[in-house]
Amino acid sequence: MARIPLDPPRTLLNRLVAGYSRRAYGKVIEPLLALGHHRRVLLTDARFEKSLARWNKLDRGLKDLAVMASSAAIGCSWCMDFGYWEGRRNGMSHEKLHDVPFWRDSDVYTPLERDVMEYAEAMTATPPTVDDALTDRLRTALGDEALVELTAMVAVENFRSRVNSALGLTSQGFKDSCDVPARPAHRTPPA
Repeated sequence: MARIPLDPPRTLLNRLVAGYSRRAYGKVIEPLLALGHHRRVLLTDARFEKSLARWNKLDRGLKDLAVMASSAAIGCSWCMDFGYWEGRRNGMSHEKLHDVPFWRDSDVYTPLERDVMEYAEAMTATPPTVDDALTDRLRTALGDEALVELTAMVAVENFRSRVNSALGLTSQGFKDSCDVPARPAHRTPPA
């Protein structure tokens, strides 16, 4: 249960943000409803997220895995739900997204994907536990610009996940809307 009412004041800004969210995501996302209680925080967040969407030096799939690994480490169910939906929308397989919380035990990831998720977890730890060897491997594989973008995206996801978790926001059902349900067992037609 959310720790803040999800019915912000009915201002023009909140109505505009809600309309945008419905068009972009099919529903009003709860973090926007929570932030809608503070106009400047909402505006700053909206501008920041719009700017983030233009970052393009890091492969989209690696970015999705890093964001989800950070969310999983923090335990933000809202972010995991939305991250799954966004990853599927970006073309990532169900198996890779599903296995993020236990990526070390899964065989669906490449060595680079494993390094990205390890880096995300190491950055998310308090205090961070990033080491030189991991950073050197990522820098060699990705280059400087993509490494900086990876680092910034993990930091951004830490912010998002910690805000959402602290405000008590939980899964909003995004994951349920992106996978085709399993087909029913084959039935023999009646004779």
